Amino acid sequence: MDRHTLQFYPLYLTRFAGGFGFVTLITLLPEYITLYDPSGLVVGLFTTAFTLAQTLAVVPLAWAGDRYDKRYVLLSGLAIGIAVYLGFTFVASSAGFVLARAAQGITVTATSLMGLALVGELATKETRANHIGKANAARFAAGIAGSLGAGALYSAAGFGAVYAVVTGMLVVAGVGVVAFVSPDETRIEGFPFTDLALNRRLLTLSSFRAQYAVAVTLVRTWVPIYAGVTAASGGLGMVSIAVGTVVAAEKFTNMLCQPFTGRLSDRFGRALFVFVGGGCYGLVALAVPFTPTIAAWLSLPASLPVVGATPPAFIPLVICNGLLGVADSIREPASMALFADEGTDDGGVASSFGIRELVWRPGSILAPLLGGVLMAQVGMASVFFVGGAVAFAGVATFLGVLSYSHGSGALTQW
Repeated sequence: MDRHTLQFYPLYLTRFAGGFGFVTLITLLPEYITLYDPSGLVVGLFTTAFTLAQTLAVVPLAWAGDRYDKRYVLLSGLAIGIAVYLGFTFVASSAGFVLARAAQGITVTATSLMGLALVGELATKETRANHIGKANAARFAAGIAGSLGAGALYSAAGFGAVYAVVTGMLVVAGVGVVAFVSPDETRIEGFPFTDLALNRRLLTLSSFRAQYAVAVTLVRTWVPIYAGVTAASGGLGMVSIAVGTVVAAEKFTNMLCQPFTGRLSDRFGRALFVFVGGGCYGLVALAVPFTPTIAAWLSLPASLPVVGATPPAFIPLVICNGLLGVADSIREPASMALFADEGTDDGGVASSFGIRELVWRPGSILAPLLGGVLMAQVGMASVFFVGGAVAFAGVATFLGVLSYSHGSGALTQW
């Protein structure tokens, strides 16, 4: 393995460590709610503080990454993360937890944004989506390990042991970055967001991404809700281990497929994979509410080894959520590589990824509110129907803008 290739592996580890820390807090959130017994508003702040800090941190971090050495900005994010996760050990109130979650939002944004920017910058155009797919696979692996391991470790040894593991990962990742990742010598004067915000290709991608954020957030949020709530509320009433298996299926297939689909999009064109992946996601989303019907057609059992008593729809739902992971794996590395392509060409790969992140934010914030209204006023199935419809609207808009602005052959030429 040559020196250049070796640089990617500490960045993959950084992606894993950041993802593990993020999922760990999501997994332990119910424990903090039980411990502090906060009001409904404060419970909302447990998540909102994280999201708001992430959003506010995007622009300054992306600017710093393009203006200075991305490696130093990444290391700064890792250092903040080490302090933050050690700090969680000493949190003793709801207010302290809200502040710690806000600080966590900054470190998660810094490690994710700079890690991806460095991967995109180090990779050639012919291998960029493949390397981004590998980085994303590390994040999904962390999601699986964190969701399965954090709860067990907490039960065995408490909060301190969990945060010691996360901190150790961040330290190892930082040492790897220092040892193997070369200094970033790219320096972009001014404010790259200004030019990139008017980049025609990024505007075309954003026409899809802004809508697709609504679809993905709706579906990802409501699959576990659909699996776990009682039939009286429109769900399937599965036990927690079954719900966890359903959620893990999407992460597992996404993790397995992204390096492969990224390599294919490097060979055959990125825009086509964005279009196909978005359309497939919409199709599978529409199938989710029909999993009980599919189970009835196949006469599936109501009990399984290890999992125990489950609705017959358990297996079809696991398969559907796994297919959602496959569909998103077709789209994600290609989309991210397109943003990296434009940032590298126009000078500002960190800002390009920053724009990508900001475009996603409105949909990801508004979608849960929309889903709650749909669930209460129409029914659980409507959430998936709307999610699928928005995904289709996104790919249709993308195809229309792409063809109008860049020519009829752009779908296969990008």
